Parts: sequence; C-alpha cells; structure tokens
Amino acid sequence: MQLVVGRIGRAHGIKGEVSVEVRTDEPELRLAPGAVLATDPASAGPLTIATGRVHSGRLMLRFEGVTDRNGAEALRGTLLIAEVDPEERPEDPEEFYDHQLVDLDVVTVDGREVGRISEISHLPYHDLLVVRRPGGGEVLVPFVTEIVPEIDLDEQRAVIDPPPGLLDETDAEVASSRNADAPGEGAGDGSEPDADSADNGGPADGGAAPGSGVADQDGS
Repeated sequence: MQLVVGRIGRAHGIKGEVSVEVRTDEPELRLAPGAVLATDPASAGPLTIATGRVHSGRLMLRFEGVTDRNGAEALRGTLLIAEVDPEERPEDPEEFYDHQLVDLDVVTVDGREVGRISEISHLPYHDLLVVRRPGGGEVLVPFVTEIVPEIDLDEQRAVIDPPPGLLDETDAEVASSRNADAPGEGAGDGSEPDADSADNGGPADGGAAPGSGVADQDGS
C-alpha cells in the first residue's frame, strides 16, 4: 500500500536541502534519515533521505545524490510516497489510515443506514469523512469523537451520532424551533450557549494535510 507522506517545496540554501510539506502524522517514522521513498512523478525517484531537521517550523530534508541548489529546485513539487503494510495501524488508537476508512458502511447510533465512506478530506482543523448516500449525493461528516464515536474495522462499519442538520435540513429546523420555544431564554436570563455543543469541529490538527493518508479523530 502506497501513501503520500510529503510534498517537496522550495530549495533551501546551496547544498541541496529542500523544504517539505508534511502529509503524515508520523514524520519521525516516514521521513527519517535512511528512508527510501517512491515519487510522483516516478522519474524523480526513488529518493533516499540523507538528513532531516526542523527550521522555522518546517521540515528540511536533503536526499542522497542531491548536492546543490539546482538539483534541489528540480525536485520542487514532487510527491514523496511511502510503502505501508496494508495491515499496519497507526500507534494512536484514534488515528486510521485513509485506506482503512474508505468503503466502511456508515450507520447512526440508532441503526439508520447513512451510506458508505468514499474518501477522506484532510482540512487544517479536522478531517472529514465524505459519505456517499444510497440514493445519490454526499454528506460531509467531521471526523471527531463527538460525532463519530465508533470505528469498527472488523465489522467494516463507522457509527455516527449526527448533530441536527448534518444529515437532514428538517432536523435542523425542528431543533431551531424547539430552542425558540424553550422557556427561560428571554432577554436578561443570563444564559449563554454551550460552547461544547456549538462546536462540531475538533482542535487544530497540527500534522495532517491533504493527501496525508492518516485521519486523526481527535485532531491532535
């Protein structure tokens, strides 16, 4: 199984070093010195990492055989691809490789069929499960524990607890009407919205980026 783990950016300095846009939550494993990576385009690789360091918050790599700025610039835009055992799982129990989630059946906590995961969208703040509905169309489900409380790889199933409006606009309208009719919500009652229930996103995801191949359920 091949996973995109990085994208080469600009050359840095004159000795062949490049900046890398990290697309994995496990850079210390996938982008460590000595790692041999396939590339896209394939003609640019394979590349063996000679050295790595962090500079101003960005990962800097140098590859064997790339010794000057011209060679580094020629690699700009190249995708770095790692070979991963299909049975391998991330160390964090709340992380999953994209290929483990794609094609899982999605049901609600009360047993309603929702659809099947077609892809994972990696955003800066949290990942999204793109779910294809049986009747056509898609629904985007934030991949956070509050909304996706269970992933069962053995049963090939993802269980979701959708907030009002996620699956059906009617749900959102009913919930809104109930809130408007609820007692004690007039001016001057001193009540404030519950921040936890209003926020369906997760905390910022510090590592994942488009194409990382790792979906992080808690966003850490």
